[in-house]
Amino acid sequence: MSVLNTVKKTSKKRPRRTLLYGVHGIGKSSWACQWPSPVFINLEDGLTDLDADAFPVARTLQEAWQPIIELGTPSDHGFKTLVIDSADWLERVIWDSVAHKNSVRSISEIGFGKGYAQAADIFSKILASLDMVRDSGMHVLLLGHSAIKKHESPDSESYDRYTPKLHQNAAGVGASSLVQEWADEVLFCNYKTYVSSTDRGFGKREVRATGAGERVIYTSERPSHLAKSRLNLPDTVPMSLDSFDYGQYL
Repeated sequence: MSVLNTVKKTSKKRPRRTLLYGVHGIGKSSWACQWPSPVFINLEDGLTDLDADAFPVARTLQEAWQPIIELGTPSDHGFKTLVIDSADWLERVIWDSVAHKNSVRSISEIGFGKGYAQAADIFSKILASLDMVRDSGMHVLLLGHSAIKKHESPDSESYDRYTPKLHQNAAGVGASSLVQEWADEVLFCNYKTYVSSTDRGFGKREVRATGAGERVIYTSERPSHLAKSRLNLPDTVPMSLDSFDYGQYL
């Protein structure tokens, strides 16, 4: 049979694989609660004030991974979204597991970056398990904190920007790049800031930043932040699920 007979249309609605990262305390977990029938893998123990379904707090890699494996097997459990809260705390338990396996106190004690390479391999396997969860019919939402890192650009001077708080070595290898490539959407959330500049004379200007606590999600990459979307999303949307309905873009 000719391989030409295997060609099919690829466009179809599928559950989303999404990373939402942002500044501390902006309400990422509360936003995740608005997704369809979510269940949390709780690594931060930060859901006390939220009315959410969650597995017991995961302190080890096994405790975090086992629910993913079980949800990857189709069953009538009623949940429609798996939330990992958070991706960077998941990376921490992976680091602890790697350190324990190598009989050291910290992953940084494993020379030549070998420990971080082992951790990236485990993270890659977890993402494969999360694909099975998506294939079973569930959305997969990873929450994460942001970090300000130096971006080395080949066509301009380096500059600071917000990125996910995940490890990445100088060669661009690590959990951060793995998650960015895996996710359908990488979304950055922050408080909207307005900057004004006043001429004070004698070549001096006063720059002031103001804001009213307005929370927004950025869906496209800019010099200030890393983001992407495989859907036709607006560049910015208010941080409420009512303003971010995946269904209208699929």
